[in-house]
Amino acid sequence: MVIPDFIRVPFVDLFNLVFPVNCEYCGGNLKKGEETLCSFCEYQLPETNYHLTPDNPVETIFWGRIPLYSAASFLHYQKGEMVQQLIHQLKYHGKGHIGIYLGQLFGQHLMQSQRFSTVQYIIPVPLHWKKIKKRGYNQSEKIAEGLAMNMDALKDCKSLERKVHSATQTKKSRYERWENVKSIFTLNETAVSKLENTHILLVDDVITTGATIEGCYLQLGKIPGIKISVASLACPLI
Repeated sequence: MVIPDFIRVPFVDLFNLVFPVNCEYCGGNLKKGEETLCSFCEYQLPETNYHLTPDNPVETIFWGRIPLYSAASFLHYQKGEMVQQLIHQLKYHGKGHIGIYLGQLFGQHLMQSQRFSTVQYIIPVPLHWKKIKKRGYNQSEKIAEGLAMNMDALKDCKSLERKVHSATQTKKSRYERWENVKSIFTLNETAVSKLENTHILLVDDVITTGATIEGCYLQLGKIPGIKISVASLACPLI
């Protein structure tokens, strides 16, 4: 009589034995307790630790433009490397769980910083409904969902809306990006009373020139007493 592996090796999870789950970066089988990335790949994530550093490179992007309370990115982004590939999977290949997973890790880090631990609402940069229909979801909402799991804050996807379907930002200059987003966002009619005198965290997937964040701030900054911080999953290696 042949004894099945799941009996001979009791620590092997039966579900993963029948339906192996692979690391989203290296492709290796995930072990019990691992999720989305294997332990080795998670250890290799190029963390910035900007959440612990005032006047970090992400904050300096916005100096002289908008008065943010704080800003940080979780990971360094380099062309062809791990973070770019993970974000590409998140945005264009329907793997929203990558955003949730990385958002959870980032949320744990942000709660270590007094500059972020007082956040009350987490607001993802909105996408136009046409782009959501094409992709299946807003990738920034997935990141915000993960952040909210490990922060004492509520995800808010209603207060800020995108009213114009604009062209992609990828190959535009800083000025062209600004022109592309300066008037495409709008506040929901209930946002002012809800967010007045609160600390919010505005969330994007990648920050480069900061034009999209600045466009969002033009609307959110109208709310009396609001304190705005910014977090992105990644930023270019500066």
